Amino acid sequence: MRAYTERIQEAARRLLTDNLVDVVIGFRKGTVPFMNEPFLAKNLDHVRQLYWDGNCGINLANYLAKRTDRVAIVAKGCDSRNIIVHLLEYQIKREQLYILGAPCHGMIDRRRMLASLDGKDPTHAEEKDGAITVAGQDFQVTLDRQEYLQENCSICIHRNPVIFDELLAEPVPEQQDVDRYPDVRQVEAMSPEQRWEYFENLISTCIRCYACRNACPLCFCPTCFVDESRPQWVGKSIDPTDTRTFHFLRAYHVAGRCTDCGACERACPVGIKMRQFTKKMEKDIKELYGYEAGVLPDQRPPLDTYRPDDQAPFIK
Repeated sequence: MRAYTERIQEAARRLLTDNLVDVVIGFRKGTVPFMNEPFLAKNLDHVRQLYWDGNCGINLANYLAKRTDRVAIVAKGCDSRNIIVHLLEYQIKREQLYILGAPCHGMIDRRRMLASLDGKDPTHAEEKDGAITVAGQDFQVTLDRQEYLQENCSICIHRNPVIFDELLAEPVPEQQDVDRYPDVRQVEAMSPEQRWEYFENLISTCIRCYACRNACPLCFCPTCFVDESRPQWVGKSIDPTDTRTFHFLRAYHVAGRCTDCGACERACPVGIKMRQFTKKMEKDIKELYGYEAGVLPDQRPPLDTYRPDDQAPFIK
């Protein structure tokens, strides 16, 4: 991971020195373990703060919509796919971007990592050779990195950036023969009553903080439907009907566009597994249209196009 940090800093220094970009969007080390934060390096003094390890799970494409400056951005596989979605949806122009592709080994699931420490407070964490050494007052443990990946990372089949101007490392092997949807099929096999109960329980702890929306790189509408007042689409309370409406409408909004980056789940303060909504949409889009969001830079999402041979089993 140190090599990634050095290469990011070197590229940022070069791009800013040569006046090729106005800002480099990356990460800097957080003040506590497992909590790196997005960072905009705008000058050479900022460059030394750029950092990379397995705690850079936030999707940086979230910071691209409607920008007018020249931007360099560090992009994992999922970030790069969202960049393609932004380009297809005219949120930014390709000539504004310099993409620093970061082949990804998967991001760390902070909640699972902390849960494994049984209440111990970590003050330091370091990744090396496929292991994570976590230390705090009177303890130090070394854990297998692969055992603590985010769920979306453990089933990711696009770890390498699909679009880039410069690659920061050699491509990593892509995972093969991955079953991405066992959990979706389990829900599909339920009766309507069981599914209703399942999703009611899933979102029962939602506090309507909108962290999932704010972290999502696809939620770039100037006014979100939850903030519309003329007409008001949905109330802002934690009434079950309002909460249910928010989650289902947001899931439909990202249908055919979601890259399963996991930003929504990572941001949720109460740990709701929101990918249960979006993965069903992803599965249906793939089965009906053979489409994966953000894989091909010239292929528009199927829900904003029409072809005579589109499947239409819902039409009787």
